[in-house]
Amino acid sequence: MFQKIFTKKKDDVVSARTTIDKLSETLEMLEKKENFLVKKAAAEVEKAKTYTKAKKKNAAIQCLKKKKMYETQIEQLGSYQLRIHDQMIMLEGAKATTETVDALRSGAATMKAMHKATNIDDLDRTMDEVNEQTENMKQIQEALSTPIGAAADFDEDELEAELEELEGAELEDQLLEPATSAPPAPVRAPAVKQPSRPHPVKNTPEDDELAALQAEMAL
Repeated sequence: MFQKIFTKKKDDVVSARTTIDKLSETLEMLEKKENFLVKKAAAEVEKAKTYTKAKKKNAAIQCLKKKKMYETQIEQLGSYQLRIHDQMIMLEGAKATTETVDALRSGAATMKAMHKATNIDDLDRTMDEVNEQTENMKQIQEALSTPIGAAADFDEDELEAELEELEGAELEDQLLEPATSAPPAPVRAPAVKQPSRPHPVKNTPEDDELAALQAEMAL
């Protein structure tokens, strides 16, 4: 049923486009004919001027009559063009409306099909399957994390008690340490020994005599 409706709407759109193209061609033909008649009317006016200068009154009047006939046809062509313009505008609007409705109908049909493909029962069933697989994965992870072999024989309570003993011994060692430790003795830099000045030596009487003798011999 939807296929028939869509096919019919598509045919209507194609028909509207064909009609608009035909009207456009007709409008172009009418415009060309109007331009031709305008030129003919202008030519008759020029002839009438020529006959008037030549004092040929009857010939000038005949030219003006032809000009009037051309102008009447030009007015008719203008009316035809206006009607075609109106028809084209209405068809363009109708085509746009039809295409819009067709697009909305197509969107609604697609949404309906999507809802049908994802109904609430399927969703609940899918969520149940997801939850089941999640629970299975948890069980597998728990089984893999369970200790086996030698590690499975360890007593957790015994290990906890041993750990408490170690913590108690460490706390006792901390309490036995002196509250304050003596600060390390300051390190003094070695004193730099100043050079001592030589003390003056007192001369003996012998030294004085020796010095006097040396002075005389020097003379």
